[in-house]
Parts: sequence; structure tokens; C-alpha cells
Amino acid sequence: MHPVTFSQTQGPALPLLEKTTTEVLRETAQRFPNREALVVRLEGVRLTWAALATEVERTARGLAGLGLQPGDRVGVWASNCAEWILLHLACARSGLVLVNVNPAYRSHELRFVLAKSRIRAIFLRERDARTDYRAILEESRNGSALALEHVVFIDGASWQDMLARGVDVPPHASLPEDVANIQYTSGTTGLPKGVMLTHRNLVNNGHVMSLSLRMTSDDRICAPVPLYHCFGSVIGTMVSLVSGATLILPAPQFDTRATLEAVHAERATAIYGVPTMFIAELEHPDFPTFDLTSLSKGVMAGSPCPIEVMRRVVHEMHCREMTIIYGQTESSPAITMSRVDDPLELRVTTVGCALPNTEVKIVSTDTGETLPVGQTGELCTRGYLVMKGYDEDPEATAAAVDGDGWLHTGDLALMHENGYFSFRGRAKDTIIRGGENIYPREVEEFLHTHPQVADVYVVGLPDAHLGETVLAWVQLKPGETASVEEIRDFCRGKIAYFKIPQYIRFVDSFPMTVTRKVQKFLIREQEIRERGLGGVASIETA
Repeated sequence: MHPVTFSQTQGPALPLLEKTTTEVLRETAQRFPNREALVVRLEGVRLTWAALATEVERTARGLAGLGLQPGDRVGVWASNCAEWILLHLACARSGLVLVNVNPAYRSHELRFVLAKSRIRAIFLRERDARTDYRAILEESRNGSALALEHVVFIDGASWQDMLARGVDVPPHASLPEDVANIQYTSGTTGLPKGVMLTHRNLVNNGHVMSLSLRMTSDDRICAPVPLYHCFGSVIGTMVSLVSGATLILPAPQFDTRATLEAVHAERATAIYGVPTMFIAELEHPDFPTFDLTSLSKGVMAGSPCPIEVMRRVVHEMHCREMTIIYGQTESSPAITMSRVDDPLELRVTTVGCALPNTEVKIVSTDTGETLPVGQTGELCTRGYLVMKGYDEDPEATAAAVDGDGWLHTGDLALMHENGYFSFRGRAKDTIIRGGENIYPREVEEFLHTHPQVADVYVVGLPDAHLGETVLAWVQLKPGETASVEEIRDFCRGKIAYFKIPQYIRFVDSFPMTVTRKVQKFLIREQEIRERGLGGVASIETA
């Protein structure tokens, strides 16, 4: 066997599943009709696969009764609940395109997504303990020309009215190559872009992850991750769908105690989360009182994982087959993954190897040439997993996916001789805060609307709990004054909480090159030094 010399590899070749999400649901319901498919603890919902299929059909009839046609866009702006799953699968059944809307979005962001995606119907709760969604939606619609025709409150009478007025749905409303889902991501440039994912993308990504996890109908997945992310809607829902494993939703949003209680009470065999979730679980004062011995496997993804956290999860949470997945929304999402039987050291120090039917290479950020093994460059991937494109944005699509079909992730990594990869950071300056992608320019553009702000630059700073957090350097207009709290108050209710800068520094100027390009890396270095974050910045991750 010849040694690997260049950083290009591909996972095992498997037959692609040329099926829609609906066809997979029907097959699973036929194979395991009486096994539990979905448990939503807060709502007291327990559905077998047969019952889930029935409820999905009923929901699809309701969508058809609204006059929605195949190809129309339907938004779900809600935290985790049974209706989210029903709408996800019912949109697929009806040939509709599901648009995931982050429940943390406020009027500024919601207006953008409603206009950009041309959503005809949106599903939401009227309010919860933290947010008045009805009021935010009304503010978003005020003075805007939108395609939105139907507003359905899933916790109100309008949901039941929709179900009661259902009509028949054509038996074959979609094809594998049809777009099934649009997920908004800040990506690496500009405003959020709608990533178009097909049934083929989603079904096959769920399939290869299910195989790598060795997931079966005997497994019970505790998934405290949000359904509006690929983590929840693909690694969660689609892995469950193709394997027949039970999907358990502990709470609407991540709740440490609720997650531990769900594992304990439901005898979960697998648990999902981003590193900050696992840290919260391990550090919960009542952690020793929960019986987690049913666990054996799981997925840690969403942001780089500190190696020591991974070790603790394996040993203290009994997840001897815990895996790490690397990917992004544009790749459906998983690109690389560790195997459940990999040696622990390999699983905690890398992000795994290429999944089946997936090509991966590392290229020079300067020349685009494939690099020798062991050298750091941009990770690119090719195969069924690559998105159909960004919605109505051919220029951004062409910038992300080259003429040979390679998706350029914007992430830095290196490939080892054994074909495993280590994540080395982001080629661009996207901030990942607790698994949430934040694009600095989006925050900068919003802060530029503050009447006292002349200029502003946003960077990510290392954070021991969240991975990264948001810093803003703000230059005020001459003669103007403002306080840190005034800037934060300006943000509250208008942009998502996780985008609001944790650190704000008022400055008179920015470090620049001769050509007056702001050197953000110098801002970051100064802040790390002055805030004493050097130790946090040096924490080793996979």
C-alpha cells in the first residue's frame, strides 16, 4: 500500500438512496409500526411510527387546505415541539419547502428572512416565557411588502382550524432532487443566505451518519439541540427516520436538568449536543443523582470541542462510543465523522474521516492547489452532500461551489496520513458562539444604524464556556457620547441575543494596513492580551 502524500481522500462508496423524506418515513413506519418514534416530554407526546405517519398525513392535508402548492415556502419559527417535527415531515409530504427560522430572530432579522424566502405561511407560538412572537411578527410585517398569506399559531385555535379544513394531497408531490429545506446561515460573506437542501442531500446524510453511529430501532436519542439547525433537523430527525430510532425532545430550548432527566427517565442510549451543553450537564450540581448508564453513544458537533470535555463525556456520561462530527449547513451538514470504535485518542483529537460517498481535500488558500499531508489549508468537499445552492444568489453560490463541484468551506484543517482531519480554525472571520454562527458584518451593519456610531468592527474572542463570544470596537461620531449599556440596549429586541456584543470598547481609530484595510487580527490579539484571555485562547480542541 502506497503512503498517502496529498491531502485528498474519499469515504467508502455506498449506493445512494434515491428516496424522498416521505418514502423513508413510510418504509420506517411499515417496518416498525409499534415502536416509539417521537417523545416530546414537555407536551406529553408519545407517538409510534405508525401514529407519527398518520399525524404527518393529517398535517399535510391541513397544509394543502391552506391552498399551498408544491414548491411554496413554509416557515417554522419556533423552538422544539411536536408540531415542528410534524411540519418538517408534512412539508416534505406535500412538496413544500420548509424554511427554518431561528426562534431567537427579532424584527430586523425576521423581516429579512420573510422577504428573501418568500414564505407564504408561517407557523409560530403566540408567546413563551421570554418572547412575544406575535408582536415581533407584526413589527416585521409593518410597512413591508411580503408574500406571507397565512399565520398559524401552533398553540392556538388556528392550528386546529387548519387541521380540520384539510384536503387530499397528491400521492407523489416531490422527487429526490427537489429542494426540501432552506436553512439560513451567515456563511462567510454578506447577509444571511438561504441554503437550499434537497431530499437527496438530507436523506443520504442522515443515512451515512446513521450507519457510522450504528444506530438501530433499539436506540433512543436524547436531542436537546435546536430543530431549526441542521444538527436537530438532520442529525436528529433524519438519523431517527432512516434508522427507526426513537427521537426524544427534552424541552423547547436547551435545559440542563431537563436533558439529564430525559436520559434518566427515558433510558436514552444516545445523546447529542454542542460542547457547551455537555459542559453544563457535567457541571450541574445534581449530575451524580441521574442514572446515565443507559447511554453508550452520541454526537458532539456545532463548534470545536475541547479535548478534555470529550474525555469527560466518554468516562463520566458512559458514552464510550461518543463521536465528533464536522460539517456545515451547506454540506447537509456532515462531512467528516469519527467512528464509534475508533481509539479514544483518535476520537478526541480529530474531527474524524470522510463519511461514505464524500470526497474531502485540503487546498492552499493562496493557490487552490491540493496540499501535502500534514499542511494546513482550506477544507473542501464534493459529492451528494453539497447544497443545491444559495436561494436566488447565483454569485454567492459560484463563490462557494467551484466549477468542479467542490464546496469551499472557508474552514482551515489539516489531513493526517491516516485520512483523519484536525480542525484549525476559520479562514474567514465567522464567530461560532455556543454552536450559533455569527457573521461580524451583519452585526456591524446593524450597529451602523445607531445614530451615535461612526464606525464599528466586530470580532470573536475566545470564551471558556461558549467557545467564542462577540466583541465590538465602536468609533462614535465627533462630539457624540454613548455607554456600553446604551449600545446593548439598542440591540435588544432587534437582533438575536447571541449576536449582542458581550464586550464593547470605544476607540478613536482602528489598526489598518497602508491600503486602510482594518486588521481585525490585531484587534483580537490586543483584546486577548489586555483581557487576560491567553489561557482560554490556547485551549486545545480537535
